Amino acid sequence: MKGIKKSLTEEYLYLDFSHQKEGCIFPLHTSITLFLLSYCDCKIFKVCLVLTGESTGISLLKSVLSEDVEIQIISRQELPPIVQSCCLPAVVERPDNFCRAGLAVVLRHIIQKSYEADPSKKEILELLGFKKTCLKACAEVSQWTRLCELTIPLAIENFLKESSDQPPAIPAEILELEKKLSEPVRVHNDDKLRRQKLKQQKAAGVRPSLSKEETKSKVHRQETSEEVDSSSASLELRVAFSKLTVHEEPAPANREPAHVRKAKASDLPPLDHVFVEGLYFTLADIVLLPCIHHFLVIICKKLSEKLVEFPLLAAWYQRIQEVPRVKTTASQCGIQFLNLPELQTTSNEQQPSLDEVPCVEEQNDPSFIGGPRPTMTKLMEKGIEVMFSPHPCPTWTLDWDALPAAVSPKEGKMSSDRALRKQQQLNNLVYVVTNQAKPGDRIVDFCSGGGHVGIVLAHMLPSCQVTLIENKELSLIRAKKRSDELGLSNIWFIQANMEYFTGTFNIGVALHACGVATDMVIEQCIKTRASFVTCPCCYGFIQNTSKFNFPKSEQFKKTLSYKRETLYSFQGHSLYKCL
Repeated sequence: MKGIKKSLTEEYLYLDFSHQKEGCIFPLHTSITLFLLSYCDCKIFKVCLVLTGESTGISLLKSVLSEDVEIQIISRQELPPIVQSCCLPAVVERPDNFCRAGLAVVLRHIIQKSYEADPSKKEILELLGFKKTCLKACAEVSQWTRLCELTIPLAIENFLKESSDQPPAIPAEILELEKKLSEPVRVHNDDKLRRQKLKQQKAAGVRPSLSKEETKSKVHRQETSEEVDSSSASLELRVAFSKLTVHEEPAPANREPAHVRKAKASDLPPLDHVFVEGLYFTLADIVLLPCIHHFLVIICKKLSEKLVEFPLLAAWYQRIQEVPRVKTTASQCGIQFLNLPELQTTSNEQQPSLDEVPCVEEQNDPSFIGGPRPTMTKLMEKGIEVMFSPHPCPTWTLDWDALPAAVSPKEGKMSSDRALRKQQQLNNLVYVVTNQAKPGDRIVDFCSGGGHVGIVLAHMLPSCQVTLIENKELSLIRAKKRSDELGLSNIWFIQANMEYFTGTFNIGVALHACGVATDMVIEQCIKTRASFVTCPCCYGFIQNTSKFNFPKSEQFKKTLSYKRETLYSFQGHSLYKCL
């Protein structure tokens, strides 16, 4: 067919399979991935279901699998070695040295490959959202990515397990999602849209809302994509569905009235959610759809009185069915949509309260001024002093002129001055690692970027296996290109968040891992009982996350409060940390 490109690289998609129940494949990450494959009509991956030790219901799989997807069933022992070091789902390019792991990374890759195979499918690429950043941020630092990718799927799995024995408790993550849907939408051109909404409200004399009427017949979106009745639908719905049908919202013919042009930004009406990330249908909606569907099935069966607590979630569930191809895809994947009753939207004050992410309370110390020097002074006053050890490598040990060009950071597209500084940093780290490494050791370069550390180590230590782990795809692709030029056979590339790497290793390395990433590297090395060599990032802030609270040291907690200014200076001071 014209416009369709054949993928030059054979890729295998590996998905966990534990069991299937009532039209749902577990774990939910697998159901979500299969739903996206069907939605994108993607046939370029060889799909393998990986059985766990307790896998059941294999004979019933045909009833919940799309007939268009050819699937092979394998055991965990049959996984390529690089995949055995990762959490599934995972995609591997032959010859099995480049792996993408974790739900968000794999789903984004499926979208990109589907579009590359058929560039006419522009609506598929639109799933990645504005600037193509939907679920791109790491779950370790992005609460939204973590909610969609990890906590909601896991919470719904636990909810479904509990429901088989007794009435389950409503997951806090679902309450959090309902609350998020009540928050005003922010988009890149929201001032323009909010002024259009103000004009619409003035003309109607009332404020339109995304209520039950708008998710019924007047906004009907059959699979044939009928036009939205602009006279009755809200501005948000018209904008959202015009995007889905590739018809841009027409610009106003005349200049806006004076009362609209001159209105202050604070007086403009907020935009309401159409989909979970705002006005547009994105990958996040596809991730949440199987999860919310199975949640609502149990609610309707066993806890129907609780449904009224989720009017916004129910409205979203009804609305998403009107997106082109969603109903067809759901049917192919064994999802039978529910017809929910009309619900009255509650006010924000009636929303259930949520526990915030735990954090360390700040001490009220008005005399404290942040920054490196005041912080160090305050520590010294409490008897805490910096201990400096001799430089482990005061001279050059790497002869860069004698090394192949692709080993040098100059090949990583940086200025000569920056490349020289990078060579000095690499000289220091490689010296420590090479003195620590033994033949057969596994070395992991965490947050590897373009592979400056990992490529030098793989070249200098051919008897060791080096693994580069990086979340940014383009950086890792550049690293692989350099590795291929060198003909390295002892190197793996894994695009994944750090916590999706589960392999064993002997030495962990991290050069300028940003923010809390250095702490995460050290924690993983300690957990694996591996040596580690790290040089923390020299700029930015350390912030509390779902994994860490700061200060970590009990002694520091007695002296410093959790303030960005307090913790700013400590990232660049610890040059090497070895265990």
